[in-house]
Amino acid sequence: MIFTIDAENNITAIETGAVLPEDTQQFATQKELSKLAAEWPAERLVEIWNSLPGVKPVKKFTTRAVATGRIWKAIQHLGADSRQHAPTQPRTKAKSSKKATPKPKPATARDGSKKATVIALLSRKDGATLEAIMKATGWQAHSVRGFISGALIKKAGLKVESFKRQDGERAYAIRG
Repeated sequence: MIFTIDAENNITAIETGAVLPEDTQQFATQKELSKLAAEWPAERLVEIWNSLPGVKPVKKFTTRAVATGRIWKAIQHLGADSRQHAPTQPRTKAKSSKKATPKPKPATARDGSKKATVIALLSRKDGATLEAIMKATGWQAHSVRGFISGALIKKAGLKVESFKRQDGERAYAIRG
């Protein structure tokens, strides 16, 4: 079996005694491949390797000997089915344009924790005012609002509704 490689890095396995294509370089052993590769830029070895089907792409090889050894081993299957290997586009990981939707977590809190206290206040029929939550937790207003937004709505996935009561005071309640 003789292998040929052309300027576009197409590697073809040809039966011994067959007519060899013009404008190609030929090799029949790993040693002959190494002699040819000695004249090539290192980037060509990387391009050849990365174009082989079923291999893990690399950015560089430690030595030419490593590169030719790996290429030689990878092209041995070409001789079995006598097909040509044409370079493929370098593989890149597919990137999703959408972020994974996190599954809502149940609102769990340790008994007696401030989170449990706030959830209990917001679970009441009329909900709870900002002042009531501040008094129960000892937090400032901005801390209460941040906790509701971050820990309850974003992390715990609760639906917290903000509304004005009939007396004009702002209140929060867990709905749904």
